[in-house]
Amino acid sequence: MTISIKSKAEITNMRVAGRLASEVLDFITPYVKAGVTTEKLDQLCHDYMIEQQGTIPAPLNYAPPGYKPFPKSICTSVNHQICHGIPGQKLLKNGDILNIDITVIKNGFHGDTSRMFFVGKPSIAAKRLVEITHQAMWKGINQVKPGARLGDIGSAIQVFAESHNYSIVREFCGHGIGKKFHESPQVLHYGTSNTGEKLKAGMTFTIEPMINLGKKDVKEMPDGWTIVTKDRSLSAQWEHTILVTEESYEVLTISDGSPDKFSTKKADK
Repeated sequence: MTISIKSKAEITNMRVAGRLASEVLDFITPYVKAGVTTEKLDQLCHDYMIEQQGTIPAPLNYAPPGYKPFPKSICTSVNHQICHGIPGQKLLKNGDILNIDITVIKNGFHGDTSRMFFVGKPSIAAKRLVEITHQAMWKGINQVKPGARLGDIGSAIQVFAESHNYSIVREFCGHGIGKKFHESPQVLHYGTSNTGEKLKAGMTFTIEPMINLGKKDVKEMPDGWTIVTKDRSLSAQWEHTILVTEESYEVLTISDGSPDKFSTKKADK
């Protein structure tokens, strides 16, 4: 496994791309409300990225081997949708939970982040799942430092999530990122501490746990992209792009509207 170590100049570009990705989520927050379609959210984000930021929406027409091109500029995953939801005409309704996943390209570098949103007032179970998933992501992030191992990240997330009787999606994981959307390493959200690749300063990757209220089993929808829970239980996900620094870590996908470690972002009703 060859993991790229970013130069100072590359890290500077990664910081810019990461902040811009997060600022798309800041921008779209007030539009997440009952009665809006996810397609409308996609159009708003697309226009903001192109016209205001001068960024390229990385998901649009992205086609890894075995996949047809992704048709939209953002991913929107609602309720039991785990990831890669394609924005469409279905109206959001009060009580829905929504993940919006943003990846922008600026000056050739990718910034990748996602947040969960509540549409109106969530159920107690939904609110708890979203909050625990947010905390689980930070449990993983807090393991990052030079000399730590990838397994430390996955173990911390898994132990925390399973202690709350939730399950971890196994089929999808975090990933290295830079000039490429997806590069080495794979960052699993489960595993055993003190195993896996050693972390080194200059590595950049995402941590993005997908955690289910029910069982861990998943199913791919006929559109070839959208992944849902097999038992139709709720699923939540948060994502940040992380830089391994000389002493610890830096979260690259932070902006003025980012929820802190101890809170979650509630959309306007």
